[in-house]
Amino acid sequence: MRRKRSSVANHKNKFMRRLIVTLFCSVVLLSGCVTHPDREAVTERIESEFARGNFSEVTHLADSLRGVFRDDTLLMTLLDSLQDQSMRIRHDFSLSETDVQEQLRTIFKEFRPEEQQQWENLNWLEYRNIDGEKRYFRRAASNLKRILDHQTLLKDPEKILTPDDFDLFKMDHAAAVICSAGDAHSPLIPVPMKLKYTLSVNADAIPTGEIIRCWMPWPREVHPRQKEVRLIRTSPEKHFIAPDTLMQRSLYMEQPAVAGQPTLFEMEFSFTPSAHYSDPQVLVVSTCDKNSGVYAAYTGEQKPHILFSEKIKELADRVVGSEQEPLKIVQAIFNWIDTNIPWAGALEYSTIPNIPEYVIDNRRGDCGMKTLLFMTLARYRGVPVKWQSGWMLHPGKVNLHDWCEVWFDQVGWVPLDISFGRLPSDNPVIRDFYMTGIDSWRLIVNDNIGAPFVPGKKFPRSEPNDFQRGEVEWSGGNLYFDKWDYHMEVDYLPPPGK
Repeated sequence: MRRKRSSVANHKNKFMRRLIVTLFCSVVLLSGCVTHPDREAVTERIESEFARGNFSEVTHLADSLRGVFRDDTLLMTLLDSLQDQSMRIRHDFSLSETDVQEQLRTIFKEFRPEEQQQWENLNWLEYRNIDGEKRYFRRAASNLKRILDHQTLLKDPEKILTPDDFDLFKMDHAAAVICSAGDAHSPLIPVPMKLKYTLSVNADAIPTGEIIRCWMPWPREVHPRQKEVRLIRTSPEKHFIAPDTLMQRSLYMEQPAVAGQPTLFEMEFSFTPSAHYSDPQVLVVSTCDKNSGVYAAYTGEQKPHILFSEKIKELADRVVGSEQEPLKIVQAIFNWIDTNIPWAGALEYSTIPNIPEYVIDNRRGDCGMKTLLFMTLARYRGVPVKWQSGWMLHPGKVNLHDWCEVWFDQVGWVPLDISFGRLPSDNPVIRDFYMTGIDSWRLIVNDNIGAPFVPGKKFPRSEPNDFQRGEVEWSGGNLYFDKWDYHMEVDYLPPPGK
């Protein structure tokens, strides 16, 4: 066991290290002629500045240190990572206090300064101090409205929510799927469609003539719920479709940038997705063979987000109790998350060290964040779960979306959508549809998180976990989301035989 230094000694050493680094950086800037300072002090200083939100200082220090430590690969990687994270966090926390107050007035008409202070103290109005200024998350105001609505519902759990049009649509579809299901566990109610996906890189985002490399989301064809995938066209015409064995599948293209013009990548394809439903009465007798390969592969930890921390263990054991039956474990976790974690617009996943713990601490999350929490809790309690994501393609509700699949030995993989949650229906079978079923409007691109691409990406991804919007880079580095945009168009085709 290492003995602790005295607080005075610690303070003195830290002060001296900071002094060395400060003097060193000054010399670098003024003359470029230095000897190496203490590497540990360098690392401590720049990490400390990053943790305090002093991002301008992070950039200043990183630029100063690169020439001296250029042969230190680990330190160079750290400097690049901290600068990249600083940029990404700035992008998320883009609103000034004046900006967010204007948005709050639009939503609430009037509010008192002490109310804003309370919302901030509770972290319901999310902000960070960046370079000495309060900067608010770009979706802080709309998220606050969702959180307050959820708090009202928690105080009156008997309150019946009035279904909106999308709820009614989902309930009608769920009823049709359930009536069609039987015991076959086969795809149901196919919905043919044609998709046009466009990714547009901003004009002059990179130097003229440089080659832009682009990966776009492409459907996996191993799933019975997703058939008849047919490419119609791409622009540029030359392309490469990754093997279907990859857990995150892509269509790759590249082309040179042209001065003053956005660089467009387009693809059109058709496919036929279907729904799936498994009757809970069948699943309730299902078990999980702890000696199977599926159990070994899908009940373990998966860094950086699926980790069995003390917070996860405590919550899982509190929610599930002594229950051992897989379906009842799933139901307990599903119902707890649906009751306690409202949907909210998310920070970019690449800026969150551990997503499930963020959700536990902040009591909110979007579809992927809630799914990762569900997966981690379920895996810890011995239920095999795997990630699944891509797009939701419901009429008028086209968007990125994440969900998962749960393994039952007697049935196989059963889809579950914790974000869609319990439907506002008096019929418990329809209410719990998304606990053991999925609708027909899904594009499945991913069956894992953080899976590699073919061809491989040279630089860090904009979204290292999920893959729905695309990824873009050039010889000078990754192009983050602020350098390009994307758009999905859906054309719903006549069902087979009509």
